[in-house]
Amino acid sequence: MKKISLVLIALVCIHFATAKNGGGNTVKAALNAVTVYRTGAELTHQAKAQLAAGNNELVIENISNALDPNSIQVNCDGNVTVMGIEFSTDYLKEEVKSPTVRLLEDSVEKISRELDKTRSSLNIVNDLISVLKANKEIKGTQTGLSVAELMKLMEYYKTKSGELQNELAALNQQQVKQDKQLKKLNEQIAEEQNRNTKSAGKLILQLSCAIAGKYDFNISYVTQNAYWTPFYDLRAANIASPLKIVYRAKIFQTTGIDWKQVKLSLSTSTPTQTGNAPLFKTWFLSYINPVNFYNNTLAMENTITGLAGRVPGLSLNEVEATGFASKIKVRGLNSITSDTAPLYIVNGSEMSATDFSKINANAVKNIEVLKDAAAINLYGTRASNGVIVITFKDGLDDYITVSDKELNVIFDIDLPYDVPTNGKAQTAVLKEYEVPATYQFYAVPKLDKEVFLLAQITDWEKLNLMPGEANIIFEGTYIGKSFIDPSSTQDTLNLTMGRDKRVVVKREKLMDFSSVKFLGANKKQTFTYEITVKNNKKEAINILLKDQYPLSQNKEIEVELVESDGAAVNTETGVLNWKLQLAAGESKKVRMSYSVKYPKDKLLNL
Repeated sequence: MKKISLVLIALVCIHFATAKNGGGNTVKAALNAVTVYRTGAELTHQAKAQLAAGNNELVIENISNALDPNSIQVNCDGNVTVMGIEFSTDYLKEEVKSPTVRLLEDSVEKISRELDKTRSSLNIVNDLISVLKANKEIKGTQTGLSVAELMKLMEYYKTKSGELQNELAALNQQQVKQDKQLKKLNEQIAEEQNRNTKSAGKLILQLSCAIAGKYDFNISYVTQNAYWTPFYDLRAANIASPLKIVYRAKIFQTTGIDWKQVKLSLSTSTPTQTGNAPLFKTWFLSYINPVNFYNNTLAMENTITGLAGRVPGLSLNEVEATGFASKIKVRGLNSITSDTAPLYIVNGSEMSATDFSKINANAVKNIEVLKDAAAINLYGTRASNGVIVITFKDGLDDYITVSDKELNVIFDIDLPYDVPTNGKAQTAVLKEYEVPATYQFYAVPKLDKEVFLLAQITDWEKLNLMPGEANIIFEGTYIGKSFIDPSSTQDTLNLTMGRDKRVVVKREKLMDFSSVKFLGANKKQTFTYEITVKNNKKEAINILLKDQYPLSQNKEIEVELVESDGAAVNTETGVLNWKLQLAAGESKKVRMSYSVKYPKDKLLNL
């Protein structure tokens, strides 16, 4: 009895000591916002935990398994002090399989069982065929087999052999189908499992809590296993219409956790920076290939506001989670009756106060308050308490807020997004622009035998474009792909809209006007080219035609432009530009001629 009492006392003491020190506590963090950079992403989680007074150890799960430990930030209110943070990866935690993977694995198990049965049947049939072949030798009594017995034996062998061979062929065919089906299922499982969910990340926090209670934690960190790339759609109905630029983003992530219904922001910067003061080093000149990179950091702003404070002239009470109030009054309007509710007009239709209170504030594009005569003139006496006119956002473009910062641009998407951790591109539409454009045809027949259509736009800096691939849709037809390079110092940005085979260009060397002459120790060659352009379209076009002649950096080599046929000549680059106007069905010719004089014992790349 004394031993039992001592054990009970020890257990009670351990219980009180654990309660006093807080003990261990495990909670799951909810991901609610993500800022994706060109390289990397910043994830923001929220978690709630019950803490005891004194020291606590809190384990926060559902954290990415690939993060920068130096970027971890944990915030709580003043009653809780964070004394230590430890990040660890739990490799022993069982992987959570999606319903799709479980269904596929069940199918694999079923097909595998059927395949085993097929293989067993194949072995049996092959054994029977072997037995039949081993016993096909005819052995009778000393007097031999009768004709009837021989015919009966042969008929039996023929029938049985045919049955076994047919069964063998059917089983082989069945095995091939099952093998193919099993291979496809395993490949699909491998595709589904490419999600970086083999292990889970968790944070272990050492906390000191002044007052026991339930506390909210905000956790943020940077992971390198996510990024986004821009791409575009360039759409034009014809050469007389404005150009529509659809700005899109491809988002990739393998952070180990699925992003479900998160507030998503896309930033053009990267979350890395150097922390040391700069020092001069010896500067050596060398040849380089310039690479554009981003090396700036920016604080993330994630705020979602409701109706409160957005519209002047309103008094709001009892603000709901949707962002709207359950009781709204138009300030400046009073009534002796108990009914002071305004009239609600949503997208042109009247709506009840109950339905109005259920509207998601993030879906509202425009809010207008009407009162007095302005309200009554439009909606009659029922609008005596004022009118709230609301217009919903139309299309994803209305849900995008562009913040043009000093060093970068941030696209805030108000709609919650799902991005699974499978490394596949998830597409988001960022903005749609319709800009005035001047269309011009462009040809460089020395380099390409076809004619290109260019869309020239001004004030392109306001579009926040980034280098990226573009799909070209002209006159309702997909033309192909192009590339937008906004790193231009020109006032006009040229966007390639594809090739037009209805405009033909041809460049040929005129042998009658080309010659080779020897002048003492020198050799002089003359080259003459004629370029023909024909417009086979039904409307007139403008075309920019380019060619070039060589330049010399050697005093022994003399180059002279003999004929330019009215071209604008850039003597620093050797480029000739012809701006031509061609009516429908019209063709024009231009001519270029140049000479090169150099020592006759030398070879030039002519």
